[in-house]
Amino acid sequence: MVIASASWMLGRAAVSPTQTPPTTSAILVARRSRAALVAMVITAAGSSEPGRAEPQLSQPPVDSGRMRSSLTPLGPPVSRDRVIATFPKWYTPEACLQLREHFHRQVSAACQRRNTGTVGLKLSKVVVVGDLYVGKTSLIHRFCKNVFDRDYKATIGVDFEIERFEIAGIPYSLQIWDTAGQEKFKCIASAYYRGAQVIITAFDLTDVQTLEHTRQWLEDALRENEAGSCFIFLVGTKKDLLSGAACEQVEAEAVHLAKEMQAEYWSVSAKTGENVKAFFSRVAALAFEQSVLQDLERRSSARLQVGDGELIRMEGSPPETQESKRPSSLGCC
Repeated sequence: MVIASASWMLGRAAVSPTQTPPTTSAILVARRSRAALVAMVITAAGSSEPGRAEPQLSQPPVDSGRMRSSLTPLGPPVSRDRVIATFPKWYTPEACLQLREHFHRQVSAACQRRNTGTVGLKLSKVVVVGDLYVGKTSLIHRFCKNVFDRDYKATIGVDFEIERFEIAGIPYSLQIWDTAGQEKFKCIASAYYRGAQVIITAFDLTDVQTLEHTRQWLEDALRENEAGSCFIFLVGTKKDLLSGAACEQVEAEAVHLAKEMQAEYWSVSAKTGENVKAFFSRVAALAFEQSVLQDLERRSSARLQVGDGELIRMEGSPPETQESKRPSSLGCC
């Protein structure tokens, strides 16, 4: 901008061919003015070296060693209680989805190299199903908002919350869907079961009948998803209302059912917050690990290229003859 202004001023000081030729004194004054303008330009340039082009705007250098992830989403940093560095433990080894105490070695290696693909940009869908009044909304609100509302209001249709985590240094988000437990809303809620990565079937520890109903709730949710594509959790709520032998008896029945469902069992209390954070941390860690493994497998498969229409042949398979390469005829002759 300074150079451009100076050029304009110098242009204004130049003599037009149609004007009267300047005298010697006028020429000296013009030269002094030109020298003064050049000095102003150099002074304004500051530390710029003579003859050096005006510096271009550039991005600040990025230290790749300290960069968390190229896919870090916009927004405030994740709260400290949403940072998961080690694999969360199960509630009971008798009914858990896996007993490992560490992330899968491929997942750990990918996280260390920040090679987790687009996992940090995706939302993993979690649906919570169960009878009316078992405490689904209270469970979600305790985790997402750290509140417990005694004045219960039944969920109409569906609602959802989004929770952000940082797992093994990688950003990750859960979309937690709260579905209505009333029969009249079942047809609406079932449409939101699709695409779930995690299904949480909740029941009231003080009401055994709600435990029996979890079979049907799970069946309805699985009907909308591909077989084997979802993690399943069986969660007993209102743990604060039971204790001692009564709690142990109900939990024993729930663990037995969880084994049949191939689900992981947890007991929680939305009122006191007992096990709520640990439970959702476990959900997030399992879903994250599966997402990373699926992304690694998908990218590995994409690198296998088939060229010129030829088949990829396993080692040791017989060579293909010219006859076998010919397309089969649809006609009889």
